[in-house]
Amino acid sequence: MINRAANIVKGLAADAVEAASSGHPGMPIGCAEIGTLLYSEVLKHNPEDPQWPDRDRFVLSAGHGSMLLYSLLHLSGYELALEDLKNFRQLGYPTPGHPEYSDTPGVETTTGPLGQGFANAVGMAIAERMLAASYNRPDYEIFDHYTYTIAGDGCMMEGVTSEAASLAGHLGLGKLIAIYDSNDISIEGSTELAFTEDVAARFRAYDWQVIAEVDGHSLEEMRSALKKAKTEQDRPTLIVARTKIAHGAPGKEGSASAHGAPLGEDEVRGLKQNIELPPEEKFYIPEDIRDFWRKRMAVKKQEYQEWQQLFQDWQQQFPELYQEWQRAKKLELPGDLKEKVTALDFPDEIATRKASGRVLELLAEELPYLCGGSADLAPSTKTYLEDKGEIQKGQYAGQNFRFGVREHAMGAVVNGLALHGGLRPYAATFLVFSDYMRPAVRLAAIMQQPVIYVYTHDSIFIGEDGPTHQPVEQLESLRLIPGLKVLRPADGEETSLCWLTALENKNGPTALILTRQGLPALEKDNPVEISRGGYVIREAEEPEVIMLASGSEVSLAVAAADKLALEEVSCRVISVPDREEFTAYLAEEDTDLLEPRQALRVVLEAGVDRGWYQFLGSQDLSFSVEEFGASGPGEEVGRHFGFSPENIAEEILNNLT
Repeated sequence: MINRAANIVKGLAADAVEAASSGHPGMPIGCAEIGTLLYSEVLKHNPEDPQWPDRDRFVLSAGHGSMLLYSLLHLSGYELALEDLKNFRQLGYPTPGHPEYSDTPGVETTTGPLGQGFANAVGMAIAERMLAASYNRPDYEIFDHYTYTIAGDGCMMEGVTSEAASLAGHLGLGKLIAIYDSNDISIEGSTELAFTEDVAARFRAYDWQVIAEVDGHSLEEMRSALKKAKTEQDRPTLIVARTKIAHGAPGKEGSASAHGAPLGEDEVRGLKQNIELPPEEKFYIPEDIRDFWRKRMAVKKQEYQEWQQLFQDWQQQFPELYQEWQRAKKLELPGDLKEKVTALDFPDEIATRKASGRVLELLAEELPYLCGGSADLAPSTKTYLEDKGEIQKGQYAGQNFRFGVREHAMGAVVNGLALHGGLRPYAATFLVFSDYMRPAVRLAAIMQQPVIYVYTHDSIFIGEDGPTHQPVEQLESLRLIPGLKVLRPADGEETSLCWLTALENKNGPTALILTRQGLPALEKDNPVEISRGGYVIREAEEPEVIMLASGSEVSLAVAAADKLALEEVSCRVISVPDREEFTAYLAEEDTDLLEPRQALRVVLEAGVDRGWYQFLGSQDLSFSVEEFGASGPGEEVGRHFGFSPENIAEEILNNLT
């Protein structure tokens, strides 16, 4: 019966792609046996409760094969109608071309950019181990589930997979099982064109258990491999499943033409004849197959109910632990957190990365679910939490990660941690290396995941490391990502409030942009107002000049305003830690922050200034860096590019006359 159920999946996938006139039929047809075995026998899941905390996670890293996942979700009883399958890839239906988190019940993460899903799965597997270490007690295994992923040849070629697999092996994630759909086909043709390495050997070197040369179309061999995978508790497992793309199609089995285009009506009919489905009937699901899935899900529901009883007993036995879990699940913040954070006292001059480190130490005491680390840069990013333990092989109760020099994987792994639930992850590196993380940051924004990025060494003022390490375009490029909150504080007080803003932002990711160099504690004419994006830090009733800046350039603006005051030029200085929020505030509120219009508006940005032009007219002035930086002491580099109070004041005076 299970073979017949797999054939139904093949038919659904072929029909849906054909109806859409676009899609990727080859992978879902080639992996139908694997997927059917997982969802009907192996996975611990309950379609009636897709958010069950102790469910097994399944990630389709090869997200182009989305019809495999949609077919299985529909058949196993998730809230996904047959009509939705018939409208695959159509606007407004929960069956998009690639799996989208929150669009479809049962989809654990957005996949499609190859390798990202694999690395998400690593994060989910880490989360399971961390929550088990924190909440499980003898006889109460509240968190005890596996993470499965299917990855194809394309995923194995992507560097993010290599980084994540290396980390997973180091951490000994025994409850992570990856199935490699090895069909030797990519879009351009045979993988022999560009990919001839021994993947099994590579994963063995990563300290994975590798079960090689498994027939992916043999339910018996796959069942045996999965059973063996679950007996290994100290290493993740890679099952190398040999499959044929579009398995059963008479003319396109094993062909690259089956990868990313409909098979064609004649080929679909031939496929159905070969796998004993009615050739002319579309979206065919006979009642005995429906009954097969109902019986399978009834068994799984019993397992779910047993866990619910265990959870209730655990709740009664450990009420304080239960309350801690409830707070973590909701990412709840203590009522007095703002009071504690704003009570922090900073010296007269401090780098915002150091101020951030002090805030983070306090937050780690208040929020046990807060966790994170850096890409081998903790001494520089100030993100290591003293006395909070490390996540290492066999030790998962800490709050610190050692991601190693793996920005690609770090970004995707923290997405997996956030998606799993019960943890609030952060990741840190230099701002210039945010480029390495960009695909994962973009996906976090798409999925509205509350990941926090700590990006330090934020401008040309880092100095001696030179152009390779001096971010010029990165800040502006991060601001371009829809849904990513970008915060750049100007001193210690703003840093504290930016951290609070980041924690309160539970509907998307936040990037904190921090300095290496020390910045003065600024005297403020008004309270810091992060929620509006910007506020007047130095007021003037009838300003002749209005300066806007963020981060380190705010203190430069204030110093320049002091010099202009000596020339009897009145200046208003506006600190803009969140430019996008500030833009929205100006558009929605009746405010005179940028008035009078005849005042000279001046923007200071130690990087490219493209997005600031929305505040400027042709007569206004911008100080920016429109080339890659230079190597030298930070202040000298700044002066070289015109970022000194003297030069700024002089240029403004020249523009006023």
